[in-house]
This record gives sequence, C-alpha cells and structure tokens, in this order.
Amino acid sequence: MIENKPTFVLLSGGVDSTACVHYYLSQGFDVKGVFIDYGQVANKNEYNSALNIASYYKIHLDHLVFKSLRSYSQGEIKGRNAFLVVALLLANPRMKGIISMGIHSGTPYYDCSESFINDINMILNGYTDGQTVLEAPFLKWDKKMVYHYCEKYKLPIHLTYSCENGTDVPCGRCLSCLDRSALNVG
Repeated sequence: MIENKPTFVLLSGGVDSTACVHYYLSQGFDVKGVFIDYGQVANKNEYNSALNIASYYKIHLDHLVFKSLRSYSQGEIKGRNAFLVVALLLANPRMKGIISMGIHSGTPYYDCSESFINDINMILNGYTDGQTVLEAPFLKWDKKMVYHYCEKYKLPIHLTYSCENGTDVPCGRCLSCLDRSALNVG
C-alpha cells in the first residue's frame, strides 16, 4: 500500500465498495468517495446510496458523469472497471494515491481478477510514475466473507443498493439481487 496518500474509493453504493470505505478509514487513510455515472440503469438509486454512505462516514463524494448513447444494465459490462479507473484518472490528472474497488472472488469476469489488477497497475504506473495504484482489498474473499466483514464491523448495509435494474424496490431477479438474497441481506 502507498502510505499517507489519499484513497479514492470507487463508491457504487453497494456492499463491497462500502466495505472498502470502512477498510481504509479503519487504517487511518484519507478516504474520498467517487461515484461515476457511466449510463448505468441503476444510476439514480446507486448515487443516492453512495451519498448516504458518504454522509454516514463523513467523507467527501465526487460525482463524475460521462455521457453515452448507450444504457447499461444487467450482467457483465466489458471494460467497465477499466473505464472507471481511467475515468477517475482523466478527471484527476495529477492524482497520487490509491484507487480502491470492491472486487471480490467468485465473479468470473476478467475485470474482477488479479490479472486485471496487475494489468491496470501497469497502466497506472505508466501514467503516474508509480504514484497511483489500484487496490482491491477483498480480491481473495468471496461475497459471503465481505458480508461477514460488514456484519462484524456493523457497516451500514441498510444504506447500500445493489439492483442492476435500478428499480426503487430491488427486482429480486438480477445477479446482484440474487447475491443479496443468498446472504439474507434486504
């Protein structure tokens, strides 16, 4: 880890990114939340959740908006996590510190893997001369382990939102809703 550097948590408003906020705050890092609207269907509810989590932890939350003619919803969105990291760098060209994502094991997508973290860190090294790194503190944990971490430290899970369809009442059918119901999270 890069000590004494700002930590930018890509805060989606879900359980995993909320766990990242707590993880870095508990170690004394200067945490800032960043919510990125890239055209996801769940944008409104995710952003409201991110605002509530940032308020709960008393951290600053940046809101970046990127316009697209396309709308993104369920399942794998190829290039999403790489886009989020590069978008944050684009918005903060002099960035130094840690970028954190709530990636965990058990997700079959490339951009949720150790290879992805290593590849993105090579790119960040090129752009920032080693001054910025991507970390995923729960990379080797499964979703259940992340949830138990949240329970252990009494994280505000009730403030999180995870429905890929963006409905006010979670749909109960998308992968994120199924993950939450398997963990008995409302």
